[in-house]
Amino acid sequence: MGSKANQKTSITFHSGLLTIGGTVIEVAYGDDRIFFDFGTEYHPEIKLPNEELSTLLDVGFIPAIDIYDPRLTTNKKESNFVNTAVFLSHVHLDHTKMINYLDPEISLYTLEPTKNLLESLNRNGTFLLPSPYIEGNTRTIKTIAPCQDLRIGELMIRLFPVDHDAYGAAAFLIETPTALIAYSGDLRLHGFDRHLTEEFCEAAQKVDVLMLEGVSISFPENEKKNETSPDSERALTEQLVKLIQENENRQLTFNFYPANIKRWEALIDASPRRVVVEAEMALLLQEVAKREVPYYYAEKKERIGTLDPQLEYSYETLLADSTDYFWQFVGEVDSLQKGGLYIHSDAQPLGEFDPQYAIFRGAFEKQQVEFKQLSLSGHAKPADLAEIIDRIKPATLVPIHTLKPESMHNPYGSRVLVKRGETIQL
Repeated sequence: MGSKANQKTSITFHSGLLTIGGTVIEVAYGDDRIFFDFGTEYHPEIKLPNEELSTLLDVGFIPAIDIYDPRLTTNKKESNFVNTAVFLSHVHLDHTKMINYLDPEISLYTLEPTKNLLESLNRNGTFLLPSPYIEGNTRTIKTIAPCQDLRIGELMIRLFPVDHDAYGAAAFLIETPTALIAYSGDLRLHGFDRHLTEEFCEAAQKVDVLMLEGVSISFPENEKKNETSPDSERALTEQLVKLIQENENRQLTFNFYPANIKRWEALIDASPRRVVVEAEMALLLQEVAKREVPYYYAEKKERIGTLDPQLEYSYETLLADSTDYFWQFVGEVDSLQKGGLYIHSDAQPLGEFDPQYAIFRGAFEKQQVEFKQLSLSGHAKPADLAEIIDRIKPATLVPIHTLKPESMHNPYGSRVLVKRGETIQL
C-alpha cells in the first residue's frame, strides 16, 4: 500500500455525525485498520418493516462498509487490509446493536465488564439484532485488560475505563506510526467514577486528535429543564432515599435502565425499604456484579436456577404492600394500588422523543398512580466537556455524537467539523 515514508494515518467517519449514536469510525494505517463502535442510529419515531442488514443499509441507519458478515449481504467487497478489528466502548445499543452482523472472521474486542453485560442482556436474544448464523445469541467477543496495549498490525490501542451510565464503559487511546488519537466513547464527570474519566484525560494529554462526544450540547434547552434534577449519581440516590422516607404508607415502585449497575447497587445499599427487583434483573446483577439481591417474578415462568430461592418474594406480596418494599415495576399498571408512586429513572421508554413514552405515562395517570421522572444523563455536561478539553489540550478536536458540533470549541488548536463518510489524514 505504498512506501512507509509516504504513508499517513487516516480516520474515516462512517456514521455518528449530526446524530445521537450510531458511531462507526475507522482508523487505518498501511495494511491495518480498526473500527469503533458498532451500533445503529436511534430513531424510535421511524417504523421499519424489519431490522435486517439490507433494510438498515437502505434507510441509512448504518454505513455501507466492507466488514459485515458476507452471508448477510450480496454486496461484499474484497478488502486490501491484512489486519482488521472492531472495538466496543460500552454496552448501549447505539454502540453495539449490530455486532451480530459483523463478519465472524473479524475479531471484536471490549473490556470484560462490557462483554459480561452484553451477554447477560442478550441472554434471550432480544437485546442485540439477531443473526441466523450465530450459535447462541451473541457472537464471540474477546476481552482486553484495562489500560493494556493491544497491537493490531502497526496500530496500538488501549481501553481506559471511564465514568458513564453504562457499566464497563471505556474511552480509547490509539497510537499509529504517525499520530496519537483519542476517542471518548460516551463519558461524563458527574457519576460514581469521575476519577476514571480524569485518568483517561491525563493519559490522552496533547493528542493529535480528540474525537469527543457532545450529546449534552445538542439540547441546550434541557439545561434549564434539569435545574431541579439531581446533578450527580450520589445526589440522585439521596433524592430516592428522601422520597422513600417521605412516603411511609404508600406503594412505592420504580424502574432504572438495566446497564447502570452502580445506580442499582447504590439504591440497594441506601434504601430505607427493602429493594426487590424482577428476576431477570436479579440474574443480571448476579452475573455482572456478583451480587445476590431480593427478587420476584412478574409473571409465571420457569424459575431461574442460579437465583437463591430464599431471596424470592411473591408478586402478590409486593402488590399488597405499602410500607416495606421499594420494588422494580415491570408489569401491568392496572395491577398497582391507586394513590401509589412510581419513579421512572432513565428506564425504557427513555423520554418524550419516544412515541411510547406518552402512552406509558398515561397508563399511570389512568390508574391514579403518581408518575415521577428522576433522570440523570450519562453524558458530560457542557461545562464538563470544556473541562475535558482543557485537561487533554488536543491539537485537533473533532466533535462527534452530537447535533450541534459547532457548539464545541478547542482553545488549544483546530476544530474540524466532519461530515458522514469524510476522511481526514495525519
